[in-house]
Amino acid sequence: MVTTYAVRGALCAAMLMAAPPALAAQDDVVGIPVGQTPPAVTIQDLDGNAVDLARWVGKKPVIVEFWAAWCPICADLLPRMEAAHTKYGDRVEFLVIAVAVNESQSTVRRHLTRHPMPFTFLWDAGGNAVRAFQAPSTSYVAVLDAKGKVVYTGVGADQDLDGALKRATLPSVP
Repeated sequence: MVTTYAVRGALCAAMLMAAPPALAAQDDVVGIPVGQTPPAVTIQDLDGNAVDLARWVGKKPVIVEFWAAWCPICADLLPRMEAAHTKYGDRVEFLVIAVAVNESQSTVRRHLTRHPMPFTFLWDAGGNAVRAFQAPSTSYVAVLDAKGKVVYTGVGADQDLDGALKRATLPSVP
């Protein structure tokens, strides 16, 4: 008998294997390298409207999490995301990008109705954001400074989001 977690684990593994080939060549880098600016990308809101990430990137620091309603690691990461939002929510934009793997926009909306979260949720139906950020799996987080440069990437439930957001909110040196 195949369990739901086995299927979900296989989907996470498939996302990792589908990551860009450059990811395998990077040593300790997870996803887009620190110091780079992600390319411009258009995805959707949960109503299907086109949304350009440039709306947020380069305006103030941004934290981006690649998420799925079925992802147990994302659920484990949630308390850290909520604590970070409580501490930095007035200075940092919190974007959660729902990946279109084994879920739909309506599934995500239903989940958020039952489990509200204080973040902006977006929908990546075509994988545009996954490719732009080189996201290896769900629970992948990228933190960008106010200039749009990546200052942190990580994956898993035990990420130092507070440390990453401290770096992102430091005054920039000209």
